[in-house]
Amino acid sequence: MGDPQETSLITKIRENGLVNKLMKVGGSILLVYSLHYGTAKGYNMICVPDGFSGYLFGFITTASPWCKLMLEFMKVTENQYSTVILIVLSGILMQVLGV
Repeated sequence: MGDPQETSLITKIRENGLVNKLMKVGGSILLVYSLHYGTAKGYNMICVPDGFSGYLFGFITTASPWCKLMLEFMKVTENQYSTVILIVLSGILMQVLGV
């Protein structure tokens, strides 16, 4: 069978709800990053498409309300993504230091 210390560690992880916390954090990171990535790809396709036509029409499309909204949304999700990563890393550091 397994080592008794490993079994007690797994039991402690389950009792503390660490798995649920990690799933919530991972889900939050995945959601925010997916929204940011999808918006960036949409902005690229709609507002600044590749090629010479994208260069020419970019003067018009980048000033549109939809493109401004997508750009603002990318700024917000980038900020949220950075914040979640900072919180997770700070939490890990605090646990390592025992604070």
